[in-house]
Amino acid sequence: MDTDRLMNWIGRFSIHLVVLILGLCCLIPLLLILSASFTDEIALTRSGYSLIPSQFSTSAYEMIFRSPQAIVRAYAVSIFTTVVGTIIAVFIMSMLGYALSRPTFVLRKPLSLFVFFTMLFNGGLVPYYILMTQYLRVQDTIFALMLPYFVVVYYVLILRTYFAALPGELIDAARVDGAGEFRIFLTIALPLAKPALATIALFTALNYWNDWTTALYFIRDPQLYPLQYLLYIIQSNAQAMQLQSGVGVNLGEVPTQTTRMAMAVLATGPAALFFLFFQRYLVRGVTLGAFK
Repeated sequence: MDTDRLMNWIGRFSIHLVVLILGLCCLIPLLLILSASFTDEIALTRSGYSLIPSQFSTSAYEMIFRSPQAIVRAYAVSIFTTVVGTIIAVFIMSMLGYALSRPTFVLRKPLSLFVFFTMLFNGGLVPYYILMTQYLRVQDTIFALMLPYFVVVYYVLILRTYFAALPGELIDAARVDGAGEFRIFLTIALPLAKPALATIALFTALNYWNDWTTALYFIRDPQLYPLQYLLYIIQSNAQAMQLQSGVGVNLGEVPTQTTRMAMAVLATGPAALFFLFFQRYLVRGVTLGAFK
């Protein structure tokens, strides 16, 4: 018995050790990025990356925060777009997934074909741009940043599979009690689908937070720049300043590498908080909503 207990302890210790090592392997690159963002540009070029800054400097953050109002405004735009867009998108996709999961829905097959067709074919960038600017006329509006992720077909498939796995007897009992489809969806399907909804909300929030190409295509007003696009502009300006320094224009040492690291810190911090908030639902939601 003591031998079995010892072997079990060794097995659990080995598993925890492996997980700890994998966790450190994931954490060390983040620490290197954080350290590099507080390192002097010349020292980083000479000494390379290290967990402790070889020569502490805040020049990268000073360059990014030359216009603090722009950074704060970009954070506000990204937070608003992420929160409001995620709520609307999850609600729309959950309604669509629930409708496609009901075998009694008359338009189930044609609507499924209409939705799934977009996974195989798309109109391309030019028709997409014409649709957004000429027909929907959402250019230079906050709605342009939220609209592209209102329906993601892969997420709809996950939700459809999850809703289809709910007990049919429960839904039939609600119908017998006089509940309509929308009430069943709100009071029964949504509460039972919290793990899947949280998982889809996490993925959707990350899509909104990390998106900068939508702003590149449709946003010209600096007041509506999201954080990722503003950081992209700052990085482009830093590279342009470095090129000008290389052709004889004296602009001093431009911290391009450390600025890139500082941008990564500013951009990934809130995303890490999203993950920490939803991570307890992540594995369960993906597993329960996976394809059979």
